[in-house]
Amino acid sequence: MAPFRSHMQAALHQAEAAAARGEVPVGAVVVAPDGQIFAAGNRTRELCDPTGHAEILAMRAACSALGSERLPGYDLYVTLEPCAMCASAISQARIARLYYGAADPKSGGVSCGARVFSHPQAHHVPEIYDGIGAEPAEALLKQFFQGKR
Repeated sequence: MAPFRSHMQAALHQAEAAAARGEVPVGAVVVAPDGQIFAAGNRTRELCDPTGHAEILAMRAACSALGSERLPGYDLYVTLEPCAMCASAISQARIARLYYGAADPKSGGVSCGARVFSHPQAHHVPEIYDGIGAEPAEALLKQFFQGKR
């Protein structure tokens, strides 16, 4: 088995790019078992699409490349705790492992708020690792929202 390699830095890069576009700075990276990555940042405003979250966009790219609606064995790195919508999509896609940075007490769907994976309706529950890269992700979000006030 290959040694663990975090891809959170790539997700943070996507979050920075999202902020530069005026989007809420959240980035995500889906990693295939062979190491191929699919990266995205939030694009809800750009696409005029409430589902244009980083996680959804990265999973769409990976699913398209694989030719399947499911991503068994794939990992997902995201800078912010996924919301309930994204957590449900993660379950539907059968993501193997979820790594996220900052907790989201307001809109989180994993360990805060809806706690989607704890419901019996969750078809699949990934392994979950939180707090990875939390400090830079939190700083990026705080800086972005301070600029909006």
